[in-house]
Amino acid sequence: MTEHVLQNDEPCVEEVLRCGQITVVGQIANSSNATFLVEVTFGDVQHMAVYKPEDGERPLWDFEPGLHRREVAAYLVSEALGWHIVPTTIIRQDGPLGIGSLQAFIDHDPADHYFVLYGQRPEFHDQLRRLALFDLVVNNADRKAGHVLCDRDDRLWGIDHGLCFAEPMKLRTVIWEFAGERIDDQLLNDIAPLADDIPEEILAQLEIVEATALQGRVEKVLMTQQFPHDTTGRGFPWPLV
Repeated sequence: MTEHVLQNDEPCVEEVLRCGQITVVGQIANSSNATFLVEVTFGDVQHMAVYKPEDGERPLWDFEPGLHRREVAAYLVSEALGWHIVPTTIIRQDGPLGIGSLQAFIDHDPADHYFVLYGQRPEFHDQLRRLALFDLVVNNADRKAGHVLCDRDDRLWGIDHGLCFAEPMKLRTVIWEFAGERIDDQLLNDIAPLADDIPEEILAQLEIVEATALQGRVEKVLMTQQFPHDTTGRGFPWPLV
């Protein structure tokens, strides 16, 4: 079920995710961490969602446990920018396997991943540029092609943001086709406020050094005004899709 315009007094997606009863439908295969498709029911309204419990996280040497907080922080940055490119994401303390993130499920065709969308659908290139800038701002270390979704209304979404907001630069993404291009003025204007002030709800999910690094990345983009090149040779995630 894709996020949609509310009808009459229907509860919003966030209210359903926060207050609804969670029923596990099944585990999502091929995920590095335990990830579940769930149904969330609030009154007469149901939404499908993706549940990522902290207890299902694989230990990482460069990220502390609690990747669900980064998932939520990425959603909040998307909302603060007015881009709305991350599905509604919240933290539930009372999930079936304990605390974790709960993200609205986007109905999509898995075959329409980034490489297909970029290569065959040039009308999506501006949306992909915006997503590339988003990844640069949040320092996404895991933008695989399959983490770019196209819903039934031809709107693009980014998912899987647990490996974002590290203090050192860790950008790993499949979206390098725009490297060297000048970033559109409107996109630069959108991110500029984060250089001066980060909303409290985002700060609540990050360490102080991570918030400072976020502002530093924004300042650098505003100065260069260009999509960067991969100068490390390690700028692609694995697997690519």
